[in-house]
Amino acid sequence: MSAEAEPLHPLIRPLSWGDLDRIMEIELAAYPVPWTRGIFSDCIRVGYDCWGLQLGQRLLGYSVQTSAAGEAHLLNLCIEPGWQRRGFGGLLLENAVRIARSRGCDSMFLEVRPSNRAGIALYQDRGFVLIGRRPGYYSAPPRQVPEQPEAREDALVMRLDLTGD
Repeated sequence: MSAEAEPLHPLIRPLSWGDLDRIMEIELAAYPVPWTRGIFSDCIRVGYDCWGLQLGQRLLGYSVQTSAAGEAHLLNLCIEPGWQRRGFGGLLLENAVRIARSRGCDSMFLEVRPSNRAGIALYQDRGFVLIGRRPGYYSAPPRQVPEQPEAREDALVMRLDLTGD
C-alpha cells in the first residue's frame, strides 16, 4: 500500500520565531534591499500582526501589519518569487484586510515601489487607491560606483477604505 500525497491547500497562520530562517530566505530572494532578520524579529516581539502562508509543510509568504487609532498599515507582503502570480498574495492581502477590520480599522494604508507593477496591480484589484507619493522613501540596490550617492526610490502611498463591504 502506498502513501497518498498530502493535499496542498494553503493555510494562513500566525508567524513564530521558528519561521525567521525561512522568512529571511524568501525576503532575500524577493527584494534587492530586504528587511533584516532583526526587523522581522522585532515585529514578532512587539506583537505586530505577522501572518504566514503555508502550502503543505512549506512557508511560501508572509505579511506584517500594524493597527492603531482606527488605521491599519500593511508594512510587508511577500510571496516567494517562484510562487508568485498564483493567487497567494491575494490570499494574504485578504487576510490582512480581515484582520484590520476585526481590529476596528476604517482604513488600510501601504507603501509600494513604483517599479513593483505586480504589487500595484494586486492592490488596485483589491480596491486600494493611490493617494500620494513619498519621495526617496526606499533604498535602492547598492551601486557599483562608490563615488555615486546612494540611490533612492519613491514610494506610492495607497489606501483602502474598510468601512464598506
